[in-house]
Amino acid sequence: MNAPAAPEIAELEEQERRLTLPRFTHDDAWTLGTLLVELARERNAPVAVDIRRGGQQLFHAALPGSTPDNDVWIDRKRRVVERYGCSSLLVGSRFRAKGTTFEDSSRLDPDTYAAHGGAFPLTVKDTGVIGTVVVSGLPQIEDHRLVVEALEKFLKA
Repeated sequence: MNAPAAPEIAELEEQERRLTLPRFTHDDAWTLGTLLVELARERNAPVAVDIRRGGQQLFHAALPGSTPDNDVWIDRKRRVVERYGCSSLLVGSRFRAKGTTFEDSSRLDPDTYAAHGGAFPLTVKDTGVIGTVVVSGLPQIEDHRLVVEALEKFLKA
């Protein structure tokens, strides 16, 4: 079975514009986090989920089959969003579009930063990026798609 193709840069940028939130509270973090857990459980996905606003962790869950390594990946992908202000998949895609890789050209420690899909900025309208939502445990494109799907459902609720 072939892995899903990575979205184009323009599609990733459009997702970030479209998935801007009107606000983001502690209760919103709980709602989004439980939505992600429900979607993952429906698929028997062995993931860990993390939601932060600023420096505060508001939600964390580790589903069966996830490991402590998923938490390390969460931290590495989250740091990319915090540094670049856009999804970890978009950052990695932009480096690849230039004919290089994040690891080779960012000058950042790959043990601390990972431009792999699954971390997405929480952007509030008229405010900017205020936090992150991260999934780890699936191939990076699937991690990213799970986060996007949950944000789409969250915004419709």
